[in-house]
Amino acid sequence: MSLLEIEDISRFFGGVAALSGVSFSVSSGTIVGLIGPNGAGKTTLFNVITGFIKPNRGRISYENQIISGFDPHQIASQGIIRTYQKTSIFPLLTVAQNIAIGHHRVLRPGIASIIFRTGAHHTERSQTDARCREVLEFLEMGGTAQTLAQNLSYGDQRKLEIAIALSSRPSLLLLDEPAAGLNTQETEGLMEVIRKIQSQGITILLIEHDMKLVMGICEKIIVLNYGMKIAEGSPAEIQDHEEVIKVYLGDEVEI
Repeated sequence: MSLLEIEDISRFFGGVAALSGVSFSVSSGTIVGLIGPNGAGKTTLFNVITGFIKPNRGRISYENQIISGFDPHQIASQGIIRTYQKTSIFPLLTVAQNIAIGHHRVLRPGIASIIFRTGAHHTERSQTDARCREVLEFLEMGGTAQTLAQNLSYGDQRKLEIAIALSSRPSLLLLDEPAAGLNTQETEGLMEVIRKIQSQGITILLIEHDMKLVMGICEKIIVLNYGMKIAEGSPAEIQDHEEVIKVYLGDEVEI
């Protein structure tokens, strides 16, 4: 079943087309890769999907509802959550405090309950603490809850970003270059994390330059170049696609 539909999306900055007529779908429960050279329009497309940039043409549907005119908070409320190319954690807060910020999206605290610390406030605190423990155990980061985020290894900081995203219970997770800066061992661990997330019924759309990761976990790959979709298919099909090899992959990638 199609969860996300991208239909003829175009976005212009002045006279430059960052995206031009991009269309594809993401099926529920799958892992889909979005690849292409630097400047191909990948992050711009993520910004359009999440409402930070409005498209000049086309539409985006999520669970059969058009969302391309929504603001970012409205799109997040639909269950579409993203990470960023660069770490977006709060370094001087603890791991638990970072995750609590992400979990805030699914809570509905009232001002009165916060000021007067009502029963509802304490219930929400308990729910947040429980979600923090749940996410950290899931990512095998138990014991780091009270660690300052800046004191984590770089690999664990990247995992904390994912933990923050997971704390808000996404149904579609957008990962923007999650393996950037990771060593081989950390990347292999990330692949297992992404597979575990998928096993929870979460759909994943990811931008990534690490072809071992992309070819190893994605069921479908979309290739952009100069803002246009030039290919779509399975890892094996993309690996053998002449234009993709010419503009991006170069030598044949081993799956």
